[in-house]
Amino acid sequence: MDTISVADARKAEAVGKAVRLRGWVRTRRDSKGGFSFVELNDGSCQGNVQVVAPGELPNYEAVVKHLHTGASIAVEGEVKASPAKGQATEVLASKLELVGDADAEAYPLQKKGHSFEFLRTIAHLRPRTNTFGAVARLRHRASKTIHDFFDERGFFYVHTPVITASDCEGAGALFRVSTIDPDSPPKAEGKVDYTKDFFGRPAYLTVSGQLQVEGFACALGKVYTFGPTFRAENSNTPRHLAEFWMIEPEMAFYDLSDNMDLAEAFLKRIIADSLDKCGEDLKFFAERVDKEIIGRLEGVRDKPFLRVSYTEAVDILAKSGKTWEFPVAWGNDLQSEHERFLTEQHFKSPVILYDYPRTLKPFYMRVNDDGRTVRAMDVLVPGVGEIIGGSQREERLDVLEGRMREQGLDPHAYDWYLDLRRYGTVPHSGFGLGLERTVLFLSGMANIRDVIPFPRTPGNAEF
Repeated sequence: MDTISVADARKAEAVGKAVRLRGWVRTRRDSKGGFSFVELNDGSCQGNVQVVAPGELPNYEAVVKHLHTGASIAVEGEVKASPAKGQATEVLASKLELVGDADAEAYPLQKKGHSFEFLRTIAHLRPRTNTFGAVARLRHRASKTIHDFFDERGFFYVHTPVITASDCEGAGALFRVSTIDPDSPPKAEGKVDYTKDFFGRPAYLTVSGQLQVEGFACALGKVYTFGPTFRAENSNTPRHLAEFWMIEPEMAFYDLSDNMDLAEAFLKRIIADSLDKCGEDLKFFAERVDKEIIGRLEGVRDKPFLRVSYTEAVDILAKSGKTWEFPVAWGNDLQSEHERFLTEQHFKSPVILYDYPRTLKPFYMRVNDDGRTVRAMDVLVPGVGEIIGGSQREERLDVLEGRMREQGLDPHAYDWYLDLRRYGTVPHSGFGLGLERTVLFLSGMANIRDVIPFPRTPGNAEF
């Protein structure tokens, strides 16, 4: 007798097999005919399998008729074709064992609907719901595709540090990592003496692995990092997290155009695999969360990404006749309202904006010959706006040092990074994709707190 998943038990080819199933009870319904229907789910798929528990089971009265939502059970039986509408199979139980009971009065997940806000307060249990089970499976699929995509193209996976002394973005919104007692810190010349700290200097949780991964790109050619990053911004919005996962490929000898080509192929592959492998979950999202989601994903998968300069985009927005919450002018950063107008109303297509004003972007982006713009790009998609940000990196030592000083950074603190320009410098490019924002886009979910297992936001670090 094979132990199989609920997903496999629901397939027509399983009919006639003697199987063992394990999972959690969603519902139980007792029939006047002397048997019970138990809806069983083990997280392997969106749907449940119906277990028919006959009254002849020795523990029918003592156990089966007292099964509650949330209880865990193990079932042995035969998969049969189901006469019921909407399900191909059911399992006729020859044995049903209660593994762990769930108090019907105390168990917080009942058959009724629950708000996402409430479910965030029980983040350890919300994966058992249809919505968050679907989110978890979609997140898994996207993660697997990411590794497959880069592996197939000869990229090497690099593990960059979570703790760093370098501020990649120049933003200063960093989480400090310290073993110093805040009540009695060691001091030198009236200031905290960080030479006495664990790392002997100020250290932070990383906002990006990009600077470190550039070193590997300049040795291995094509690399990527995929790991957690942290931002200490006090942004309590549906699109911001303090801890999130980033994918950052970096390629030696790639210019901005090569970077755009890779970003487009990458995003299309994630979408294609999600549509192909997560059809049941995406159908659920279309029915319960966002009815336009599948059509929107297919549109991004199938349409070429238009390439439009920042300057062109500003001109289009300024001439649109719309009233904007955030003013449009050359030199101002574009906001979500602008990005979504371009993709959803003006072009009705994914768009890659490029050549942004140098004042808007970090020091490491390559300065164009006009001196006003840098070789930056943002990939915009309908429904979300920006989903990928990247650039060609500044490979000229003197220009890079000047950009650092321009943004108030001490080049000496980045001496190791500057070495990459001193010893065999090459043009290189890369981009960043936030996994959570990608899952938002794939699912149609509205709040980023609902696409990560345990969200970390200002004022919240539960579980």
